[in-house]
Amino acid sequence: MFRTGSLRSKQSSSGKHSLCVLNDSTILSLIRDKDLIKPFEPELISCDGVDLQLANEYYLIKCADKVFDTHSRNSPRAYYHKSKNSNLLINPSERFLVCSIEEFNMPNDIVGIVGLRSSYSRLGLQMPTGFISPGFIGQLTLEISGGSFPIRLYAGDRMFQVIFASLNRPSERPYNGKYQNQIGATLPIFHCNNPNSM
Repeated sequence: MFRTGSLRSKQSSSGKHSLCVLNDSTILSLIRDKDLIKPFEPELISCDGVDLQLANEYYLIKCADKVFDTHSRNSPRAYYHKSKNSNLLINPSERFLVCSIEEFNMPNDIVGIVGLRSSYSRLGLQMPTGFISPGFIGQLTLEISGGSFPIRLYAGDRMFQVIFASLNRPSERPYNGKYQNQIGATLPIFHCNNPNSM
């Protein structure tokens, strides 16, 4: 699955790091042979990763006084506003759920690390570092937060970058959770909720 957190480098029993960042030729082979990313445009690949494009579907995370209870049913309309548009205006301190145009088909021995591209970070936009689990299939849902001045973004912008790292051995428990095969920006799913019925 796609999740956020901090990047930690683990060591194997031999003392060597178990994560190895993949270079451009290895990534290209995975794309051609394993459908790692689709659709794929060759100009999006860099020496150590792939740029990802902003899709045209967004959720504004509202400011609300109503408690979101993770153990009860909640109305998504009270907390999120959905829109589809060719551009997105982010005002200071606003937060959005967005998604990548690209879909992923992660092998069981590869993990992805996703971040905001430098030019967008320099505008003051913020995004938690995210991880794509081995075995995950689908588009990525990403959270971005506004900076100190309004910023207009456009669908198709190369906003994000993913780098890939190989595990020391294939995962015995590849991802097969509730966000598997997600398409479009996807709201949080809890046991009692049907979040995307807006």
